[in-house]
Amino acid sequence: MKTKIFYLAVMLAILAGTNIVFAGQNDVYIIQVADAISPGTADFIKSGIKTAEENGAACVIIELDTPGGLAESMRLIVQNILASKVPVVVFVYPGGARAASAGVMITMAADVAAMAPGTNIGAAHPVGAGGKEIDKTMSEKVINDMVAQAKSVAEKRDRNAKWVEDAIRESVSVTETEALKENIIDLVATDTDDLIKQLNGREIKDRGILKLDDVKKVTIKETLRTKILKTISNPNIAYILMMIGLAGLYFEFSHPGAIFPGVIGAIALILAFFAMQTLPVNYAGILLIVL
Repeated sequence: MKTKIFYLAVMLAILAGTNIVFAGQNDVYIIQVADAISPGTADFIKSGIKTAEENGAACVIIELDTPGGLAESMRLIVQNILASKVPVVVFVYPGGARAASAGVMITMAADVAAMAPGTNIGAAHPVGAGGKEIDKTMSEKVINDMVAQAKSVAEKRDRNAKWVEDAIRESVSVTETEALKENIIDLVATDTDDLIKQLNGREIKDRGILKLDDVKKVTIKETLRTKILKTISNPNIAYILMMIGLAGLYFEFSHPGAIFPGVIGAIALILAFFAMQTLPVNYAGILLIVL
């Protein structure tokens, strides 16, 4: 009977898109992000941190390699990192990786920020969709807003707030050695194992001392739900969905009663609005069920 209940719980968790991790306490949980920052990425990191909290992890390591992404998704990730009950370490890894644009803010929000040799961080000047320049008035508002948030996060983590402002206003970028020298990051590590060794015994502000002797690394895998959300969140896919949605609605209005083009168009538009951070995933899901 217990076995049946166990398997039923596993199946329900899979259908709900829950990250299932069977591990003991005091393990190091690893979240690998090698993509643009999108609603799907934000959801993946949020669920990963929640899983680590529920399993009593010693800390979470986010292995980051990103060219940047949506500002709203970045803000959600920063909020989840700052609110995390377990220490969060952001590690720009592997060699050749970068934490550009939105990745700068995510790195700054971490309890411990680290980079691997041959990586870089910076170039956080905001741009519009498709890399287009924002008009002057709006650009000033967006930049000032981002600078205020960035400086607040950097000061909270005792990091170089002046450099973060320059990264946003002037698009400056630095290597891992320069970042360590300028108090932008805390550590330079060759790989994850080296990082864990350096973290062991380290005192984290308001968190206590990390005890990582003989810990096990637990990599949180992307669920099917996460993979679908990340695919839909791709900017190229989002624009295609937007075009399909507009075309479907136009055909429906031109030929009333066809129904099929209108439904397909509406579904495509809902997915596009989710990808562009206009609709939260829960609202998008409700509307899709109604359709």
